[in-house]
Amino acid sequence: MREAFLKGRWGLYFFLGLLLVLGGCQPPLKYVVNEGLVFGTSYRMVYEGREDHHLAIKEVLNDFNSSLSTYDSLSVISRINNNDSTVRADAYIKQLLRTGRRITHETDGAFDMTVGPLVNAWGFGFQNRSDISDELIDRLLLLVGMDQVWLEGERVLKKQPGVMLDGAAIAKGYGVDVVADFLAQKGITNYLVEIGGEVVTAGINSRGIAWRIGIDKPVDDTTASQREFQMIIEVSGRALATSGNYRNFYMEDGKKYAHTIDPRTGYPVEHSLLSASIIAPSCMEADAYATACMVMGLEASKDLINRLPDVEACFIYHTDVGDEVFLTEGFETMVVE
Repeated sequence: MREAFLKGRWGLYFFLGLLLVLGGCQPPLKYVVNEGLVFGTSYRMVYEGREDHHLAIKEVLNDFNSSLSTYDSLSVISRINNNDSTVRADAYIKQLLRTGRRITHETDGAFDMTVGPLVNAWGFGFQNRSDISDELIDRLLLLVGMDQVWLEGERVLKKQPGVMLDGAAIAKGYGVDVVADFLAQKGITNYLVEIGGEVVTAGINSRGIAWRIGIDKPVDDTTASQREFQMIIEVSGRALATSGNYRNFYMEDGKKYAHTIDPRTGYPVEHSLLSASIIAPSCMEADAYATACMVMGLEASKDLINRLPDVEACFIYHTDVGDEVFLTEGFETMVVE
């Protein structure tokens, strides 16, 4: 009896020891940093995990790019724009259209993905700049409007062949969400995903505090070589996107032409709002709302944000005495510097 007891006890010790050995073979948790280029800009992912997922992340980004890049002639969105009748909408296109249509409605048309022909005409898209005239703008405006495009099963249908989808003001944020979802599916709870300044965060950083992100001062600089922060905020579990007219613009005859085109008028915006930084549940939404605010201007943007639940904003705008900052109450609580 005693012998059987001893055998059972030693068996238990062996089993516990085996668990310890196997557990000890796991790589330790550490913060991994992945960096690279995608969508014509840079990316940076920082996450706590036991392994480096960079190769898998690249595959996710390549798959996303092959769907929504207007600079890839073989992408799904390019084939739709080129009226390829054989192309079928994938999950990315379907979600893009659903979210884009909703935000177009919420912003009274200030955000509209069919603005592509106008963006191209002004030289900020994926085609060469046109000779601008009022007549040209009037013709192109006939191609703009989310009522011009819709899903029918797996097909994207358009009222006119010239209608084009331009996901530039929403797809980058969407790509950030896609990578963040990938990391979350891997069981990772602490991460920061940033693509071209659009960010999604979760959990804490390697110092054990919420992630800290800088909001740029809106200084005109197409090279982004003179970056200076307006403020630093702490964010966790939220998405952040900033839109402004201080990076992408050109000067002609002493006049500044900004890349933000108003889909309702067909012309680059001219108002006091210099940049809009939006906190939202998803980066896709934050990206689109930030663009809409840059179209709408300061006062209309304040009204929009007041109507949107769980959305906060930082607006930097120009006055006769210099640049001023407007913060929603929720955004103000995040400022640390």
